[in-house]
Amino acid sequence: MHSDARENGENCMPPEASLHELQKTMESKDQACEMPANLPGGVLVDQSYSIAPAELNSMLFTANSDFWPEVAELQGTSGFNIEPWKHDNSENCLKRTLTYTKAASKLVKSVKATEEQKYLKASGNSFAVLSSVNTPDVPCGNCFKVEILYRIIPGPQSASEEQTTQLNVSWRLNFVQSTMLKGMIENGTRQGLAEGYSQFSEVLSRKVKVAELGDANSKDKILASLQPQKESNWKLAARFLGSFAFIFSLSTALYIITHLHLAKPNMVHGGLEYFGIDLPDSIGEVVFCIVLIIQGHNIIKVGRRFLQAWKQRGSDHGVKAHGDGWLLTIALIEGSSVVSAGTPGLPDPYVVFTCNGKRKTSSVKYQTSEPKWNEIFEFDAMDDPPARLDVVVHDSDGPSNETPIGQTEVNFVKNNLSDLGDMWLPLAGRFPQGHQPKLHLRIFLSNSRGTEVVLDYLEKMGKEVGKKIHLRSAQTNSAFRKLFSLPPEEFLIDDFTCHLKRKMPLQGRLFLSPRIAGFYANIFGRKTKFFFLWEDIDDIQVVPPKLATVGNPSLMIILRKDRGLEARHGAKTLDPQGRLKFHFQTFVSFNDAHRIIMAIWKMRSSGLEQKGEIIDKESELKELPYEEGSLLANDDVKMSEVYSAVLSLTSVA
Repeated sequence: MHSDARENGENCMPPEASLHELQKTMESKDQACEMPANLPGGVLVDQSYSIAPAELNSMLFTANSDFWPEVAELQGTSGFNIEPWKHDNSENCLKRTLTYTKAASKLVKSVKATEEQKYLKASGNSFAVLSSVNTPDVPCGNCFKVEILYRIIPGPQSASEEQTTQLNVSWRLNFVQSTMLKGMIENGTRQGLAEGYSQFSEVLSRKVKVAELGDANSKDKILASLQPQKESNWKLAARFLGSFAFIFSLSTALYIITHLHLAKPNMVHGGLEYFGIDLPDSIGEVVFCIVLIIQGHNIIKVGRRFLQAWKQRGSDHGVKAHGDGWLLTIALIEGSSVVSAGTPGLPDPYVVFTCNGKRKTSSVKYQTSEPKWNEIFEFDAMDDPPARLDVVVHDSDGPSNETPIGQTEVNFVKNNLSDLGDMWLPLAGRFPQGHQPKLHLRIFLSNSRGTEVVLDYLEKMGKEVGKKIHLRSAQTNSAFRKLFSLPPEEFLIDDFTCHLKRKMPLQGRLFLSPRIAGFYANIFGRKTKFFFLWEDIDDIQVVPPKLATVGNPSLMIILRKDRGLEARHGAKTLDPQGRLKFHFQTFVSFNDAHRIIMAIWKMRSSGLEQKGEIIDKESELKELPYEEGSLLANDDVKMSEVYSAVLSLTSVA
């Protein structure tokens, strides 16, 4: 919010004590009314915070709080006119009216909104505020109102036994007139509210600490409940001694020893002897020797598997992570139908996790297709946010590590952190018919440095390229994440106008972030959009200037084999080695684009161990505007997006 709007709001609002006095008056007349239930449209916020309910109520609905100015600045809202709270004797509630102007978006011009807020309950530590928002300037705006319900109640007990508050924000659409666009309005409103209140939660989490609840859903509780499936030496030895190969070999050996003991030493044999060696003199003896050799080989093979499983029982389990940055914790629970088509019998499976060049290995489970590990692996803190976790299941008795049982990956760019808590991952590979191996994992990814990690990264990036790189605005980063469906922790570093060379050059923009390089183009409504990970890049080559590139050099980005297949529709060629090649040309400033791309790639691949080139030329990085001709200006205009843009924030009191 602009400073003048904030001052205007402070002048219009009564002092904070006036609101408290009105709430006491309302409470004295309260006839024990119940807390209203969540509205049927859906829940926008459901979070517990380490703060008293009355303090959170004051933060959200009084004039002297700096919370809403930050939210308004993030949303581009201005022009506030806030009336003071008044007590309505007829309904025994507090009411006030707000008017404000939403900033112009890519689809619509600035829109005025009128919001009526009403306290439904203000008793003790429980508060309920219903907000009704009217936006008549949007299409069909006179047909509906958006209602938002804020519920503030005492929260559950936290792990640190601090007082907590549960905040629930729900919504619904109240149609005052019938319209054929009802479904479109609902979809657009839902999308806009979800985006707006995600930013609401982001600002609130910076102001108030999110409560660490002491329930079974917390990370520590989940990890503490996992008991590693360790086999004792005697139990593992019993499984080895009870195997068919060992029992048969032992029986054969006992038979031979008994035969030699009962045989008379002076018995004259008429068998064939050569240099004192008694060779087999019958077909039965030849067969028996072959059986002995085969069983001897089997017992050696089984013994080697037993020793390997005994040796690799603990592996990396229990090694605590250290450092400050991105912390990755993996709980390997169990496996299902873990069999291989290339190896007969039951495998000795173990799992290898690889992330940002670091490797963790599980213990070996001896001869089982339903392994149960319950092992926890912690990766040391990483400066760069991880983009992918590679998961490979090997057979300790398999032909080689080059032919694993199966493999899969967890893409952190395509998954929000909240979606990683509990998952079954199917494995890719060659399996017997009717089998589909899966792994049960719990993954926790957190950033111990909070919002400072972005500033630290940009500072390191600035040293790498030789100039200061500024943090993009919240609107720019939000538009970038929305364009490529990225998680909230991703942010934009730079973007360049260029052409993507395929059969015909395609003009668009190349976007660069810490984990991805993405391209977007919209030519007469035909959109082209893709991205690939920096760590999937095998090589970046500079193509000499040609007449087709107006005398400017261009970039050829080559991915590793079988990587970035989701972006193959944007590749120029696929070389004989199975690598995708992307050709970008006609940059406005090729030197800037090339050096920043190389710097990000080197930082990603080497963790700043190798210093890239120093950029001497100063140039201002472009912002991502919302005016005509910007990143999203050529998007297809859809009515649902109009409501989404207008209603991205419906309460900014």
